[in-house]
Amino acid sequence: MESVSKAVNREKNVFKTTNLVRMGLLSALAVVLMKLEFVVPGFPPFLKMDISDLPAVIGAFIIGPVGGVIIQLIKVLLYTVSGSETFGIGPLANFIVGAAYIFPLGLIYKYKRNILGFVFGCVVGTITMAIVSAFMNYFVMIPFYSVAFGLSIDAIVEMCAKINSNVKDLKTLIIFSILPFNILKAVIISSVSIVLYTPLRLLFNRISNL
Repeated sequence: MESVSKAVNREKNVFKTTNLVRMGLLSALAVVLMKLEFVVPGFPPFLKMDISDLPAVIGAFIIGPVGGVIIQLIKVLLYTVSGSETFGIGPLANFIVGAAYIFPLGLIYKYKRNILGFVFGCVVGTITMAIVSAFMNYFVMIPFYSVAFGLSIDAIVEMCAKINSNVKDLKTLIIFSILPFNILKAVIISSVSIVLYTPLRLLFNRISNL
């Protein structure tokens, strides 16, 4: 198991050439995965599922929490430049919510580098992702969507109510749509990441001295 001091030194070297190359490759992969987004039945159409956070999880795994967040940032910048249909609102939300998942996961794993630390990091990341997504959508993102697309918040709520009858206002939209969606997304990313944990650990242990 890697010592805490080695983990800290790794974080200090986040901008070394090898890690810059890794972050670039993982960011490019994340952009490809982000373009494979799809609407999940039972949720509003502006909530689209993708697994583009997975490369950032790998980055946090091999580089550290800062590296994972940087991958998230590069991903949304590249995606926005390549053409965003939501005036950059969607990618911005993706970055904020994704970073809320990646950073605590990477930070916990940084100091507890085993499967239990990784699973615990996934659980904490899921919780922080859910909380941040709720607050950001309530106070920032949905009001931002309202202004950008010339829709009233009531109109957005009404649209979502046609999909989920539990939605009555902005608060219930957050509770019955935004929260469940982001929890589902985090669970999917966490599940895939945990399945990949052992083979990735073996692989990156072999190249850790590069």
